[in-house]
Amino acid sequence: MDYKKIADEVSEKILSYSQDTSGWRVIKVSKNVTVSSKPSKEYAGNIYRGEGIIKEVPSKIIPFMYLPEYRNKWDKALQSYKLLERIDQDTGIYHSVTHSYGMGLISSRDFVDLLYVKPYPGGILTTNSVSVEYSSCPPTPSCVRGYNNPCGYVCSPLPENPEHSKLVVFIQPQLGGMLPGSVVETVLPTTLINLITETRAGLKGLKSRN
Repeated sequence: MDYKKIADEVSEKILSYSQDTSGWRVIKVSKNVTVSSKPSKEYAGNIYRGEGIIKEVPSKIIPFMYLPEYRNKWDKALQSYKLLERIDQDTGIYHSVTHSYGMGLISSRDFVDLLYVKPYPGGILTTNSVSVEYSSCPPTPSCVRGYNNPCGYVCSPLPENPEHSKLVVFIQPQLGGMLPGSVVETVLPTTLINLITETRAGLKGLKSRN
């Protein structure tokens, strides 16, 4: 499998999502995070966009969000998260396992994703991910294998305050199983809000320990 080619294709899509300003509908605002959605071009559901300001620079935020040594400590949605294979210094295959959600309404999911970190001019840093087949990590009976359509983080310094950043997160997962669409549409906006608020809290905790 040509992982570098896939990584380049996904990063093009994440860049296009971040530049696309039309058709987004705000569906939830909470804890200074705004969540919008629009129909996805990748599958029959929606793409979701979460946006918030974080008091840190992109070069600190993005590693904190995707490296297992950090993420396993702050992301309450995950049972486990690990690197399966390093492709190069900016690209790897990661395996994540979520906790069950909503009193067991949604059982545990797992995802095997290619993740590529790409910088852009102006101090912008992005992650670009998509689910991939990976023979040494097949689905197991203990959780439902989900599929992440192109997803990622776009983190850019605020021009008026370069010590703060705007974080935009795009997700469009297919959770698998027999979940009704109404449940998915409730869960995913909350997932985005939690992701951004837990990133803020985790970074704040990291700063206070240093």
